[in-house]
Amino acid sequence: MTADAIRVERADIRSPEAFALISALNAELTAAYSDTPGANHFRVDADEVAPGRGAYLIAWRAAMPIGCGAVRRYDEETAEIKRMYVVPSERSNGVGRRIVGALEREARALGVARVLLETGTRQAAAIALYEKLGFARIPPYGEYMASAATSVCMQKSLG
Repeated sequence: MTADAIRVERADIRSPEAFALISALNAELTAAYSDTPGANHFRVDADEVAPGRGAYLIAWRAAMPIGCGAVRRYDEETAEIKRMYVVPSERSNGVGRRIVGALEREARALGVARVLLETGTRQAAAIALYEKLGFARIPPYGEYMASAATSVCMQKSLG
């Protein structure tokens, strides 16, 4: 499969497609971290990804939603990537790279200078992708300080 056939578009985080993707992500994360209470950070509200504050994106292959991601303003200089997910059958096909690129464009449109994200210690493929895309590890921040044993926090300058 080729990444050329993929399109990444803004979507309503309350749509049925978004619900299905986020539910699959939540199930995967819950299973991976079921032995670690408090390790999951599932919250992104619709108002946080409203125009001017952030964006929620879905990756599509034809009419099939195959991935998603969100970006929300964290502070005046920073945005945070949240809810990154690619369906298992589409992993290693460039979908994640395309979603992150689109989220970085959305962050630039918000006028921020950097993006942050958090992923889990048990998500080696996600960590590797983010590192390939220029993200560097940073100490846990915000809500992730309480789950430092399972959180990998990263940042990237958009300069």
